[in-house]
Amino acid sequence: MLLRIFRFFSFFPLPVLHCLGSMLGWLVYLISPSYRRRMRENMTRAGFAAALPKAVAEAGKAIAELPFIWCASDARIGRRVFIKDYRIVEETLAAGRGIVFLTPHLGCFEITAQRVSHDTELMVMYRPPKQAAMKPLVEGARARGNLRLAPANLSGVRMLAKFLKQGKPVGILPDQVPQEGEGVWADFFGRPAYTMTLPAKMAKLGGDAPIILTYAERLPHGKGYLLHFVPFTGSLDGDSAQQARAINAAMEQLIAGCPAQYYWSYNRYKVPKGVTSPSATQEAA
Repeated sequence: MLLRIFRFFSFFPLPVLHCLGSMLGWLVYLISPSYRRRMRENMTRAGFAAALPKAVAEAGKAIAELPFIWCASDARIGRRVFIKDYRIVEETLAAGRGIVFLTPHLGCFEITAQRVSHDTELMVMYRPPKQAAMKPLVEGARARGNLRLAPANLSGVRMLAKFLKQGKPVGILPDQVPQEGEGVWADFFGRPAYTMTLPAKMAKLGGDAPIILTYAERLPHGKGYLLHFVPFTGSLDGDSAQQARAINAAMEQLIAGCPAQYYWSYNRYKVPKGVTSPSATQEAA
């Protein structure tokens, strides 16, 4: 049933879906106090409170566009995708080197992996949805063509490492809160956030594989998406906490260029089960 609903809405023009999404975004914002509070707090802390009205609408668009992204034909999606600075990807692939793509929850992050996988095999780390009904839909939409999925566990990490050592690219969502033992506390917009250590480890395992930051900026009026590819210029020297902070700093720079399209309602600062909070750690020290 759910797949049929998504397929039905996938035939709608993208401008229509984005218009519906804007209304959906405001509806959720107005009826959910917790959602509203978290969005306001996160945007204010980061210094982007002025972008709140646009962010509310963009959050709704991110949901409404999923039928198009997941179920529309490759040809229809391709006509809505525009690319900037893709040459750095092509040159690295031509040299036979693996790439660690880091894609934050910014813009339409679902479409970046689809585009890259048109040109090469790509493996991305994947955390199954909590709702069982969503699993066939999400997995079927993501694992198509050259796109491969690796579970978000130790087995998946091994799969990514093997893939990368073969000179093939992998993709990671670096701002997703990891599980216990998989992260460290590092500042993100001025507040400690439990941050995964995997990106730096993958780059090292891949023989200092280059890190490329990427996100799909949602264009106004449903015109499509502008995909950005930006080389990571930070340093991965130091310990895990310093490496995580360098990754977070790079994410902050990306978000600053398109603040209204970040996933501000995500509980980025939560304390995962079994992890000691940063305040408790400081008190013990």
